[in-house]
Amino acid sequence: MKNITIGHYTIGADNPPFIIAEMSGNHGQSMEKAKALIDAAAGAGAHAVKFQTYTPDTITLDVHENEFFINDPDSLWEGNSLYNLYREAMTPWEWHAELFDYAQQKGLLAFSTPFDLSAVTFLETLNPPCYKIASFENIDHALLAAVAKTGKPVIVSTGMATQAELAEAVEVLKNNGCEDLILLKCTSNYPARPVDANLRTIAHMSQLFDCQVGLSDHTPGVGVAVAAVALGATVIEKHFVLDRNGGEVDAEFSLEPHEVKLLVEETERAAIALGRVTYGATAKEQASKVHRRSLYIAQDMQAGDILTETNLRSVRPGLGLAPKYLPLLLGKPVKQAVTKGTAMSWDLI
Repeated sequence: MKNITIGHYTIGADNPPFIIAEMSGNHGQSMEKAKALIDAAAGAGAHAVKFQTYTPDTITLDVHENEFFINDPDSLWEGNSLYNLYREAMTPWEWHAELFDYAQQKGLLAFSTPFDLSAVTFLETLNPPCYKIASFENIDHALLAAVAKTGKPVIVSTGMATQAELAEAVEVLKNNGCEDLILLKCTSNYPARPVDANLRTIAHMSQLFDCQVGLSDHTPGVGVAVAAVALGATVIEKHFVLDRNGGEVDAEFSLEPHEVKLLVEETERAAIALGRVTYGATAKEQASKVHRRSLYIAQDMQAGDILTETNLRSVRPGLGLAPKYLPLLLGKPVKQAVTKGTAMSWDLI
């Protein structure tokens, strides 16, 4: 599988998972809070911070009724019109340059999700290292073509997309110049249930589209993300917030800074633990072999005494003959006097 370089990070199976901290609208329309979020992401060890680039007018219509109104008691945003929700959640475009620069000063890569063609044009002025396409936009072929034509790596969330729709999206991206593609398994529900994560899709998707695959995760905690890494995910994206009780638009399904730190540590631990197919003692296990069971003389014996299950036992440590030889040795006489605690060896019979 081809590795992909984004900024100074290499994304692939032999590298730590690439952790994207998604700010979304959790800045609460405060530049100060946005910078505090960047500080928190950097402090937690995330590799990148991601923004969203739209205005309410570029993402929906100024209509506040019927299908443009969220009337779903199970939705976090119930009682809002789409227009008002996006007006609250948007990151002001005039903030982008300052936030990108601030993130870079803190050692983070900064990039964004464009939601229409004007956002791509705008973001190109900031020269981001890559682009992210959201699940709800992965069927927008014009948008896919536009980000592909930049020549930069493209990360696509796959939530809700059928296999056929993904095939179409990948074809559009490749036909328009995208050479570095990462697909993110995603469940577009907020918050999402672990039972709906279907992480076994990760390996299948990677084989099907011959590309790096990761996870855009909206489940609580870090367990699902760690499991995704064990199944081959090389990128993890999670929303984050300073305080989950702060009331920001995506706070309920976002990680707090200490959880982002845990995410970074545990996904890297999981990636390292994958290792390779191997049997036998590792280098670190060699010293532990002495603690295996083996056969030892369990009573003082004289020459000619017969080995029995009482005077020859399988015990720790492991310096005697292997326990598998016990049936072969029972009934044999020892040829010399031996003391209790002598490791059994072939020269004793």
